[in-house]
Amino acid sequence: MSRVVVTGRIPETALEKLRAEHEVDAWSGPESIGREELLRRVAGADAVVSLLTERIDAELLDAAGPQLKVVANVAVGYDNIDVPACTERGIVATNTPGVLTEATADIALGLILAATRRLGEGERLIRSGQAWKWGMFFLLGSSLQGKTLGIVGMGGIGQATARRAKAFGMEIVYQSRSEIDPAIAAELGARRVELDELLAISDVVSLHCPYGPATHHLIGAGQLASMKSSAYLVNTARGPIVDEAALASALRDGQIAGAGLDVFENEPSVHPGLLELENVVLVPHLGSATVETRTAMAMLAADNTLAVLSDERPPAPIN
Repeated sequence: MSRVVVTGRIPETALEKLRAEHEVDAWSGPESIGREELLRRVAGADAVVSLLTERIDAELLDAAGPQLKVVANVAVGYDNIDVPACTERGIVATNTPGVLTEATADIALGLILAATRRLGEGERLIRSGQAWKWGMFFLLGSSLQGKTLGIVGMGGIGQATARRAKAFGMEIVYQSRSEIDPAIAAELGARRVELDELLAISDVVSLHCPYGPATHHLIGAGQLASMKSSAYLVNTARGPIVDEAALASALRDGQIAGAGLDVFENEPSVHPGLLELENVVLVPHLGSATVETRTAMAMLAADNTLAVLSDERPPAPIN
């Protein structure tokens, strides 16, 4: 039997699947595993099932040893994994695409609605116990019908978000490295544009691109300044795609109308300037947080692990 180290809590069904064939050492603490404990546990492992909270780098791979065959990330993003270091050592890296598409698109649309309709402000006002009454100009927000949604990164999640937005009567433009399938573009009425044009014409900008050196602070002070003063920014991708300090300044100064964030530059910390503002909705990385989705992610990670340990091609390889 091979030894599988699981770096954090995952659904029991996935653990049972792994235990049916291999020895499993799963971290079950209420907090994320500490670095020293992680390095100790991975020694001698044949497989590591990792969460996005753990950094899988050369130090960890070397601590595991030359018998390590696979790192299975329980996430679609894999900026926590040094993929070249895995490839150099002959280690297969995998992720969990597809299974979290719909849940993340739901959160994106939820943030769009919460930001444009000022739902967070209204909820906080009620809970504060302040006196209020209905009025013609009370907490006025912005409608979505007839407005333009600009999607940065038109992969599966971007397309799913676009479908939801189209049902709300929005026009779709997108920026992506390549054209999407013409049939999908026709279905969505989506038009491909460059990022500068997208920022200038969109009423809502929703980020769905992968994170890496090319997209670090893709949205900074210059990009925010080019957006409409009535526009909103939504990020359900990865926090460092947005310069949080620049965003806080833009929101405070009225350069843009509002924002909705599910991810943050230095999670779990949030820029203090954002915490002081009413015109930003902040939620703690809930994109895939449904029972069904997290279970599907863990099961796919287990399938990836079992395939590699059986010398088969995994369902979702990265390298």
